[in-house]
Amino acid sequence: MAGMATHVITGAGSGIGAAVARRLHARGDELVLHARDAGRAKELAAEFPGARTLVGDLSDPDRLSWAFSHQSLPDRVDSLLHIAGVVDLGPVGDLTPKTWRHQLNVNLIAPAELTRHLLPQLRLSQGQVIFVNSGAGLNASANWSAYAASKHGLKALADSLRQEERGAGVRVTTVYPGRTASPMQAKVHQQEGKEYDPSKWIDPESVASTILLALDLPRDAEINDVTVRPGR
Repeated sequence: MAGMATHVITGAGSGIGAAVARRLHARGDELVLHARDAGRAKELAAEFPGARTLVGDLSDPDRLSWAFSHQSLPDRVDSLLHIAGVVDLGPVGDLTPKTWRHQLNVNLIAPAELTRHLLPQLRLSQGQVIFVNSGAGLNASANWSAYAASKHGLKALADSLRQEERGAGVRVTTVYPGRTASPMQAKVHQQEGKEYDPSKWIDPESVASTILLALDLPRDAEINDVTVRPGR
């Protein structure tokens, strides 16, 4: 993706999203960083000078349309990077609809809604949508049902979108990282009652490298799906 490309990124506040945003910012690309509220937007704008922000609560996808109608969406979008996510573990016997809904909203319905709003721009630029999924989007383990269901759904969203938009020249990539050293991983370990050692897991920078590889791939090819596993 040569020149001044514009990327819309969710989850730029930490982990993989922050690593991707730093790399794209460092090379001079334009960033539009999603934030859940005005306070967070201010923090992101300070962290990434020159970046624009887009405010909307992913946990309430029904309100995103309203939120976006009060802001100007970018005219140009070369890539939409869905990196934000939430996780709450628990056995099916304990999970309430509220816990299910929160993960489905943030991890699946909000990405679909954000994609819907930005598809006109992505078609114009023949851009790319990248979904950061999870190993849980391919296999569901005990206590991971709600999170895995949201990520299995995200795989379906990406696969359908890829077929629908291929004619418009929009590329769609899903990245399935294994456990990555991030605040989310620290929370997972806490929920599992395990000690967290970040050195055992994938560095977010390595997942960022994979995402940039997919973004920068020449137009004669498209990475549909790529799984990134811990190498140690």
